Amino acid sequence: MRVASELSFFASADGDIAYVDAGQGDLVVLLHSGFVDHRVFEAQIPALAAEYRVIAVDVRGHGFTANATKPFRWADDLADLLRHLDAGPAALVGVSMGGGIAGDTAIEYPELVRGIVLSGASVSDFEYTDPQPREFMAESTRMLHSGDVEGWLKGFRQAVAGPRRTTDEVDPGILERVTEMALHTLSKHTPGERNWHVPMTDTWSRVPKIDVPVLTVNGALDAPDLIADAERYARTVRNGRSVLIEGTSHYPNMEKPEEFNGILLDFLRSL
Repeated sequence: MRVASELSFFASADGDIAYVDAGQGDLVVLLHSGFVDHRVFEAQIPALAAEYRVIAVDVRGHGFTANATKPFRWADDLADLLRHLDAGPAALVGVSMGGGIAGDTAIEYPELVRGIVLSGASVSDFEYTDPQPREFMAESTRMLHSGDVEGWLKGFRQAVAGPRRTTDEVDPGILERVTEMALHTLSKHTPGERNWHVPMTDTWSRVPKIDVPVLTVNGALDAPDLIADAERYARTVRNGRSVLIEGTSHYPNMEKPEEFNGILLDFLRSL
């Protein structure tokens, strides 16, 4: 059995893409949220690897994967990796930004995907409608671009807690781990550098074409408009359903890993 202690690297057309490769069987790919890396899934990798081949990717510009030097899309990177592995089609499991990547890949490369799980996520071009999170996101972007790392980290940790809790109500170990990952990713970049990422647009018009099973998993304490959008996603696809995990916000996989893993395994076994 493959072990999850070492990283493998895929030589893409624009630098190495890092990933953990563990277990054997049908392929499950884990896609992390923004600013962190594959380690956000440390509670999922061994649980899933007992039954599946698990690939936990560091997406471009994050973790131990190369930064971009030319325009790119994360879905294209993932498709290149899946073809390199020659082990699909895959079930894609994404948290936050990673959920958006999973959905984009299902839209762009349906032949490579057999199911998707979106946790704390909706379409990749989701935008908050509530003024409070919109202002929060704008201020976080301003601090990041100005190089105010400490100010940005304070907001980042609050985003982990969600809009209905303070950071004091979150396990400090979780905050420490995500902070470590975020600082590592930030160390790869400089304020004001060019952003080569090419976002997908008008995704809602294409979501109804997704014909693989879809599960959305949200922490009940996450932003209400994000939860509503995720539930809309599940209603819009041909075969979708939604689950709420009480007492968690944007990272139910970290805050309640046993419950999250049980929900995830039930879904994967149904594919």
